[in-house]
Amino acid sequence: MSKAIYIATTEPNSGKSIISLGLMQILLGKTAKVGYFRPIIEDPEEHKIDNHIHTILHHFEVDLKPEDAYAYTRSKVVQLKNQDKDDEIINHIIHKFKAIEDRFDFVLVEGTDFSGEGNIIEWDINILIAKNLGIPAVIIANGKEKNLEELVGNLYMAYDSFKEKGVEVLLAIANKVQPENLASILAGLKKQLPTKLLIGAIPLNELLASPTVKEIADELHAKILFGASFLNNQVNGFSVGAMQLRNYITHLKKDSLVITPGDRADIILGALQANISTNYPNLSGIVLTGGLIPEKSIIKLIKGLSDIIPIISVNEGTFAVTNKIGAIKPRIYADNTEKINISIQEFEKHIPVNELAERLITFKAEGITPRMFQYNLLKRAKAAKKHIVLPEGTDERILIAAKKLLESDAVRLTLLGNEVQVKAKMAELDLVFDDQNLHIIDPEKSTHFLDYANTLFELRKHKNVNLAMAKDLMEDVSYFGTMMVYKGHADGMVSGAVHTTQHTILPALQFIKTKPSVTIVSSIFFMCLPNRITVFGDCAINPNPTAEQLSEIAISSAETSAAFGIEPKIAMLSYSSGASGVGIDVDRVRQATEIIRNKRPDLKVEGPIQYDAAVDSKVGLSKLPGSQVAGQASVFIFPDLNTGNNTYKAVQRETGALAIGPMLQGLNKPVNDLSRGCTVDDIFNTVIITAIQAEGL
Repeated sequence: MSKAIYIATTEPNSGKSIISLGLMQILLGKTAKVGYFRPIIEDPEEHKIDNHIHTILHHFEVDLKPEDAYAYTRSKVVQLKNQDKDDEIINHIIHKFKAIEDRFDFVLVEGTDFSGEGNIIEWDINILIAKNLGIPAVIIANGKEKNLEELVGNLYMAYDSFKEKGVEVLLAIANKVQPENLASILAGLKKQLPTKLLIGAIPLNELLASPTVKEIADELHAKILFGASFLNNQVNGFSVGAMQLRNYITHLKKDSLVITPGDRADIILGALQANISTNYPNLSGIVLTGGLIPEKSIIKLIKGLSDIIPIISVNEGTFAVTNKIGAIKPRIYADNTEKINISIQEFEKHIPVNELAERLITFKAEGITPRMFQYNLLKRAKAAKKHIVLPEGTDERILIAAKKLLESDAVRLTLLGNEVQVKAKMAELDLVFDDQNLHIIDPEKSTHFLDYANTLFELRKHKNVNLAMAKDLMEDVSYFGTMMVYKGHADGMVSGAVHTTQHTILPALQFIKTKPSVTIVSSIFFMCLPNRITVFGDCAINPNPTAEQLSEIAISSAETSAAFGIEPKIAMLSYSSGASGVGIDVDRVRQATEIIRNKRPDLKVEGPIQYDAAVDSKVGLSKLPGSQVAGQASVFIFPDLNTGNNTYKAVQRETGALAIGPMLQGLNKPVNDLSRGCTVDDIFNTVIITAIQAEGL
């Protein structure tokens, strides 16, 4: 089941609050705890809470602090974007969302308001957020004064924009539709929008389309003189009391607001009398302008009236106040339960709520974005907080990565090397470490040195290794670090920034050894493409695997994929697809595929298959119709190291994809190899996945 839904509008003033309130109501009928999150809010006034957040949290009694219900203010996002910190924006939004998701059964995510400049950028941000959170969307268009063609165009454009980025749209809503056009608009939308898309159309409701006296008072920063208990009165129009009373009262209309200077006692008293008269319409309130307050005698008279409407006072002049009131957009706020209840009723009446609830229950996100994948990795590592040994303790990249890792509180670390040299390098780089989670060990001076040497001797004496040779080998940081893992003094090891692959993994092959069910150590890369994560194997270890070895690499890669939250759909790559190709190489892939199907009939595997057929649904359908893998593969097994290594590097360089790895698979305990050209981020990510590997043991 999807644990969240994203509400997005195509333009300002689409009536998003109605949808939020309605969705909260139906969700609370399906699940016990529903959270609420706004990635970006408007900049609130000082010491005030965002109105959307306050209304939802207050009305539905959501156990969430207002400051926890949003990630950024609009101005902060603009500031970060100007500094090219888009990644930081998305990462923080994911972090805040996940904190709420962990506490609630479901999360309603409300997008931005489109209240400022840069609507195109804002639209893109909404799509990007929904994509990275991996949740479906509801899209809303403002139907006020729009014909069917305009509404279809708006909603179709929104639908295509989300779908293009891999975000599923469950429901499209035309809101504020003229009541007389409702039936034709709804029928037209259903006919012209995609058939699988749920459609709703909500009519314009005058009660929701008009502000209250409270909204006007808040906007004008007015002082409440009388009628505080009636501030929720609806304002359906306004007029200025400038003419003589006998002429003005003939212009009064039901639920209208009277605007008049504060020294016009005649207009004030006349309006109050008209309000209680059966011959004149009820009024919503009176606004006194110019900072003028009626005289004491008039105040005393008003206090004695049995029925008083709100009277508010503002400092600005009549003309300025009138213009401001005309520009006020109606809002729904926590105290106005009438508006809230009407909103919920309108939603339930005009939206296919049962079908929507069913879609939410059965929705399953396809794939995961790189940012969410990295977030989940870091979260898992933090929960486990494993102890990882880094043998190359004097390398600059290792030390900088170690600093980042400890600051993220994801692991405990041991650096190997001469302690004086390691600390000198730290000082040179101006790095200060928390000694509680970082240890430096010089292998030759370690209290475990003799024990480790004796253990190695016992493990390798059948290979003619004597104790003196074992001591010499244990002075090597790769052997010492691997022995720490073997003895349980560390949970995993990451090396290779300085040393060769052979130097890094040979000790592990000698005494950590492979798992009982595995005969070959292989490697995979997590390829973080713009819209999904895929697994590439083997790209680092085995030059020319046999059919049996290829099948084992594929099975190990599928298990790794599943362990990291990626559903394995295995593509056994070759230069032909299906039964069309003939030759030694393609036959080897075909044989490996059959071995997998016999050993693990539960796995989805296709081979031989070409790369385009594995990733492109149209090509896959034409070449391998009916395949469960073609066009949707997530695990790619290359026929040899030459192909795998070059392909991962080509994809990485040409697409800008992040390649996390290589991660070794098949060993009893995790040891991972870095490239000598690795970056600080490569080291950081490899340590994180090593910690997660250790968690699964």
